[in-house]
Amino acid sequence: MGTSSWADQLLLRSGWYPRAVNTPAGRLGWYAERFGLVEADTSYYAIPLPETTAGWVAATPPGFTFDVKAFGLFTGHHTPVAALPRDLRPAGVPSRIRWRDLPAGAYDELWDRFRAALAPIAAADRLGAVLLQFPPWLARGEAAKRRIVEAAGRCRPWRVGVELRHASWFAEDAVVDTVTFLREHGLTYVCVDMPQGYASSVPPILVATADLAVVRFHGHSTAWESGDKQDKFRYAYGEQELRRWSVLLAELADQCAELHVLMNNCCGDQAPRDAARLADLLGVAPTPERAAAARSSGA
Repeated sequence: MGTSSWADQLLLRSGWYPRAVNTPAGRLGWYAERFGLVEADTSYYAIPLPETTAGWVAATPPGFTFDVKAFGLFTGHHTPVAALPRDLRPAGVPSRIRWRDLPAGAYDELWDRFRAALAPIAAADRLGAVLLQFPPWLARGEAAKRRIVEAAGRCRPWRVGVELRHASWFAEDAVVDTVTFLREHGLTYVCVDMPQGYASSVPPILVATADLAVVRFHGHSTAWESGDKQDKFRYAYGEQELRRWSVLLAELADQCAELHVLMNNCCGDQAPRDAARLADLLGVAPTPERAAAARSSGA
């Protein structure tokens, strides 16, 4: 149980962290005293240095787990050239590029650096999964499946979660094929609870396709397609919603060896508050010690 980021600016300004906890390492350590899992999303925007991720490990206790989001370029997102390491920035290209705009050697080198960044986390047994979050325009098809398998292969032997955000993957005549595809390749389906009724909406399907299952909670803001992040994720899960989800999550946990639950309604301190309440309803302590004990027992 945890949240999607420990250093979101809205969280930092919310007062959730005590005033005396005012350094990146201090905040991560304080967070890790309360939750055993976090999603590292800064790696989506730029590949961190190994020294940075080694610092994450140093700030957290044994048993703590990081789910790390893959660099956006790897999953087909338009990426600012400035987000690339200086020595790999191509000349004469637009300010935002996609993976196919890079020479093969530069693209391979980016993957090498991403893997090097994750190595300290994996070596300390803190890496839960690499999250491949594909863009809303990646429609279902054979080319898309090959793209997913290729990206996942570059992450092995680490566990890989796949978040699909185009409705074609979940159409009535396609959803079984989607689940089967992920299961055959040993890929974790990342279920997302999000606002429905929008062009970018996908349904929350609670199914385990690998030993690890992942559920991310975005909330149900009526301003989902707003450009303002604070409005987009401004949502507090009500008591009845959390109670209903606690039942559904307990059923999903019976289908897999490990279940990661991440609150991403990151407006102020709502995410950690909802995560703590959901953990309480599930009757589990969301601390690193609990996570370590579950892994060692195979629960």
